[in-house]
Amino acid sequence: MTTRPPVSAPPPVTSTDGTPADSGLQAGLKNRHLSMIAIGGVIGAGLFVGSGSGIAAAGPGILVSYALVGILVVLVMRMLGEMAAANPTSGSFSAYADRALGRWAGFTIGWLYWFFWVVVLAVEATAGAKILAGWIPAVPQWGWALIVMVVLTVSNLASVASYGEFEFWFAGIKVVAIAAFIVVGGLAIFGLLPGSDHPASGFSNLTAHGGFLPHGPGAILTGVLMVVFSFMGSEIVTLAAGESADPQGAVTKATNSVIWRIAVFYLGSILIVVSLLRWDDPAILKDGSYVAALSSIGIPHASQIMNAIVLTSVLSCLNSGLYTASRMAFSLARRSDAPASFGRTTQRGVPQAAILASVVFGFVAVAFNYLWPDTVFQFLLNSSGAIALFVWLVICFSQLRMRRIIERETPEKLVVRMWLYPYLTWATIALITFVLGYMLTDTADGGGRDQVVLSTLVAIAVVVFALVRERVGRKREALVSS
Repeated sequence: MTTRPPVSAPPPVTSTDGTPADSGLQAGLKNRHLSMIAIGGVIGAGLFVGSGSGIAAAGPGILVSYALVGILVVLVMRMLGEMAAANPTSGSFSAYADRALGRWAGFTIGWLYWFFWVVVLAVEATAGAKILAGWIPAVPQWGWALIVMVVLTVSNLASVASYGEFEFWFAGIKVVAIAAFIVVGGLAIFGLLPGSDHPASGFSNLTAHGGFLPHGPGAILTGVLMVVFSFMGSEIVTLAAGESADPQGAVTKATNSVIWRIAVFYLGSILIVVSLLRWDDPAILKDGSYVAALSSIGIPHASQIMNAIVLTSVLSCLNSGLYTASRMAFSLARRSDAPASFGRTTQRGVPQAAILASVVFGFVAVAFNYLWPDTVFQFLLNSSGAIALFVWLVICFSQLRMRRIIERETPEKLVVRMWLYPYLTWATIALITFVLGYMLTDTADGGGRDQVVLSTLVAIAVVVFALVRERVGRKREALVSS
């Protein structure tokens, strides 16, 4: 095992023809692909499925919870955008942590992120299989999970353009669905929807049933814990940008548009739900917040419509999860932190071994979900539950250091700048740390405390392995040189 010499400057990302010069990947993603990947990255299935629990816990105040997490994501994406615009790479924040904080940091956060997405593959494959089995019960649920995983694996193996095309349509359906929901719901709120008998309530439901914060201000923090993980995926566009013809432009555009994307798709749609319905309407938990809202205004077959949209979101998440896990494994291999085979690409520029390895572990996780859902798979869920926040923390600390490096070595590449540096960066670190601390007060089985504790233990184990590995590598180098 040899150690890689430290990088003295960010390597050039693309050659004159736009192909990534240092990676073997191909610039197969078009601007329209990246635009939809950027938009779709902030719309996960969790928005449709998990928002009901948040509304029940915090009432209309869930809007504040979404706004707080949205601000957090905007700040983290701004930091990541600053680094990615200066040096787009398939390793994104893992590569930046490698350089800014040390090889152990890049190794640790890269493998933790890969682990997170492998577990997500199992969660989303199972969720999609349940919907499909409900429509076509002749095929068993595990059969649908297998079919979905195989189809998206073939898509990712074909070319990066295939991934981009799938994601373009998946994300497009999500965007159109939420936009239509906001328009139709907005008309119903003011009594302008033709054929609907829903009373024109305006925004009275926000305060009429126990107030805006029926469970008190503390419920806002409870809501934060329930919604924070539905935002995971915003950073995917910075990994995908490395396989585009204009990575710097793509990252800049995605970073600048993240504010309106979160405001419209998250805050806008949740505002419609809590304005159409009482926050304590039993249908919100029973049927799901979006289904309940559509049913309240007389939309026929609302549950089936929403199931189709959720299935699209699930497939989108699966597609992006497989892409993201494989590109992170590829980047780790390129830095000698993963098997060398993960860093090799086919003639089409696809890291075939990295994709297949990610799929294999995804299939193993799916099997755990069916065989031991309450033991082994629950452990996997809890041990990956806080990794999203760990990733955001690492991005913050990396940006503190990378900003100085970029200003010193390539200031002309600083086309995206973090606002009020370094004060907002430190404020973001404090907010993430506070959320992690507050999670420790959630003592429910499988709740925040379990997630933080188990995720931290896994992270410590990976850090220790990385440090020992690095030390052994140095000793071997010293022996060889002597």
